[in-house]
Amino acid sequence: MALAAVLTLIPVALLAQGGRGAAPPPSGQAGAGADLTGYWVSLVTEDWRWRMVMPPKGDYPSIPLNAEGRRVAGAWDPAKETAEDRCKAYGAGNIMRVPTRLHITWGNENTLQVETDAGQQTRRFVFGSRPAAAPSRADGGLQGSSVATWEYAGGRGPRAGGPVPPASLKVVTSGMRAGWLQRNGVPYSGNAVITEHFTRTVEPSGDVYLIVTTIVEDPQYLNGRFARSSHFKREPDGSKWRPTPCE
Repeated sequence: MALAAVLTLIPVALLAQGGRGAAPPPSGQAGAGADLTGYWVSLVTEDWRWRMVMPPKGDYPSIPLNAEGRRVAGAWDPAKETAEDRCKAYGAGNIMRVPTRLHITWGNENTLQVETDAGQQTRRFVFGSRPAAAPSRADGGLQGSSVATWEYAGGRGPRAGGPVPPASLKVVTSGMRAGWLQRNGVPYSGNAVITEHFTRTVEPSGDVYLIVTTIVEDPQYLNGRFARSSHFKREPDGSKWRPTPCE
């Protein structure tokens, strides 16, 4: 009798939670709380000497490397770099710090695609549940596997028939090959987890900016969370788009 009573109440509880005729969750594109598409150019307003020129060996004062991280960074030798090494600074842990242009498009309704002209990298942010099995680091390549969600203002998402509230984009990336946090061999491992927040802002002048906050967590090489913010300005078109390989 107790079981029957519980089973009788389940539909009522579900109705109370979802509401009669509740709309299914929108796709990533339909639920977009900000338009991130278009062409964007890096604004190097901080850390110029580490981003615009090759920093010398051992120059990484703001990165919380542990003893193993310092050992690996200290072993970096530019004379022995391979072609693969030259691309390590273009992985998910550092690509937004590389002076570059971005081209952001919707690959499909649940995949936001980010291409870079520097290093010719392509990132894919997938909306929905994390895959049951994450790809191997070899399969994930330098950019790994990225799961995206919209974080809406006020904590409430779109309602059926209503407007989409403003939102920032949260992206969590894992399963990538090991890379560099700086061009001078400062490492992050293939076990790192990278969390990014993409926020679009519009100035009174009409200029549109994209602020990307990147948080790297990597117990193998870091003492703690490593956070950086990178800034981009929207361009009217792709006339300045110049794809170049890793260098």
